[in-house]
Amino acid sequence: MEKGTEILNGHFRLKSLPDGGVDRTKVICNHCKGEFSYHRSTLSLKYHLNAIHTIDASKSPTQTKSGGRLQQTTLDAACGRSIDKQKQDKLTNAIAKWIATNCRPISIVEDVGLRNVLRIGRNDGTYEPPSRRTVARRIHELYEMERTTKATALQRALTVALTGDYWTSLGNDNYLGVTVHYIDELWELHSHALTVLKIEERHFIQHFIHVVQQWNISNKVSTLSTDSARNMIAAARHLPFEHIPCVAHSLQRSVTVSLQNIAFDNILAKCRKVVGHFKHSPASAAELEHQQIEHGQKKEMLIQDVPTRWNSTLNIIKNIRRNEQPLRDVLTTHNTKLAMPTRAEMDKLQKLEMLLEPCRYVTELLGGEKYVSCSVVLPAFCHLSRMMESSDEDPAYVVKFKSAFRTDLEKRKENANIAYLKIATALDPRFKGLKFINILKEQRVVAEKPVEATASEPPTKKLALLAASSESDSEQEEDSVENSVRRYRAEPTISTEACPLEWWSKHAGSHSKLACIAQKYLATPATSVPCERLFSLAGHIVQKKRVSLSSENVNELVCLSNWIGAKEKKNVKSEEWINAINFHCVTTQPASLFFLTGTLQRKSSTNMDFKD
Repeated sequence: MEKGTEILNGHFRLKSLPDGGVDRTKVICNHCKGEFSYHRSTLSLKYHLNAIHTIDASKSPTQTKSGGRLQQTTLDAACGRSIDKQKQDKLTNAIAKWIATNCRPISIVEDVGLRNVLRIGRNDGTYEPPSRRTVARRIHELYEMERTTKATALQRALTVALTGDYWTSLGNDNYLGVTVHYIDELWELHSHALTVLKIEERHFIQHFIHVVQQWNISNKVSTLSTDSARNMIAAARHLPFEHIPCVAHSLQRSVTVSLQNIAFDNILAKCRKVVGHFKHSPASAAELEHQQIEHGQKKEMLIQDVPTRWNSTLNIIKNIRRNEQPLRDVLTTHNTKLAMPTRAEMDKLQKLEMLLEPCRYVTELLGGEKYVSCSVVLPAFCHLSRMMESSDEDPAYVVKFKSAFRTDLEKRKENANIAYLKIATALDPRFKGLKFINILKEQRVVAEKPVEATASEPPTKKLALLAASSESDSEQEEDSVENSVRRYRAEPTISTEACPLEWWSKHAGSHSKLACIAQKYLATPATSVPCERLFSLAGHIVQKKRVSLSSENVNELVCLSNWIGAKEKKNVKSEEWINAINFHCVTTQPASLFFLTGTLQRKSSTNMDFKD
């Protein structure tokens, strides 16, 4: 080797040129003959020796720890640290789990950056990440293992409730999403995905039947919660289980209809134009941030009103009102033709915000998955109806809004499964003091209709309250049921801040006839929001670069992300349930669940029914 061309104690040499010269911008590794750029810094060269060859750059290739004697290079030094098979499998499984639960593409295992990170983490310069085929196989094995666990738990459940909805991917493929909800023997509420099934034909009934047959729960399904689309309602009529229309969809439609008021249309149009201007002008957006800081406010982006986005009208109103002065200053400085709402119009926005706030609270309250929601539907409807009662102090545009809201909400209540919701509310120990608890006795007559009378009729959907004992007609059992209802009613009503499932877990033994019924009705979700969240997750997986994913892979990735992601989160305990159920009680005390209960108790004392 020519003198003066060695670098880092002879581990590298300058690149020789064909004419006999030397290229001082390129170096050659004497170990692997790799070529590297050289700019008088040896940091990257040292990293190469340490990561790839596990060699100390401060010593020459022939130098040893003994002080200069030649020693044969060991196999570990030449090839890197040996790889333990068990640790290798554990790392491969962790990579597969990470890809499945965090919506990462499988091709990420081929990234050079990920390979280098793993090599540094393992201190192994020869480590190679698993191939795409290996990762895909591990994801499939993980899915089958988790699916077996979920299927076993479903078989132990007495009854289950479903939510369903349809979704169109970026590749214009139609998918059916189904989630399941049930209460186990420990009185814990479970919610998770069942499938994201690609469909080719518009046979909605067969789609749901196929899903329940796949999971072997045909005889356990009690209800199906969907939106109020005509095709879903038509399909639900022919399914062998109860249909619960999504309350949140109905409530949002009532809000949309009520907003078709000339007093609010012009003001909201102004707000949308103002927000649209700042959305399309980076300079104005930057100036708005500056003005927010000048006025001592927190920097925040404006939110646009989107018809299909729930509560977005309320959000834009709050946004405009919070940033009224900064917005006026920016628009005045830039001399734009846009006009902010006048003072009188801002007062109308304030009144509209007060009208929409209870609707937002109810929507978020009923859209939860980790706590009981079906039993709160009728109290929430009753509360909203009372909140929308007109008073002498209301201006004409507020009276018009309230009247339109109440009228539309009453029409949509007619399509709701009021009978089922009444039983769910009666079985909630927070509301069992209401007068309509007698429906538990009345409904038993329907559940015990003689089998001979219905043998020649097609199977109909019945509110079968006594799943385990409805076939018996003995007087002793009838007395037992009546006694159970009587004892249940005699129990004191629990606080609205208490979890009804915790109450049932403690009293299931003394109310065994009603306990299995409560597991059925209290597990039913009030909305189809769980499916909306499922499709939001699917949207992160089926991206523009991954539209060619097979339907099987889409199903496995979405379900795994839902199953494992929920498992890794902290289980919802009593305190967390209270926080969820009373999320806005502090800031919106009039809309709290405590207020709902008080309203209902006053109504029940006058024998008013929910249909009224």
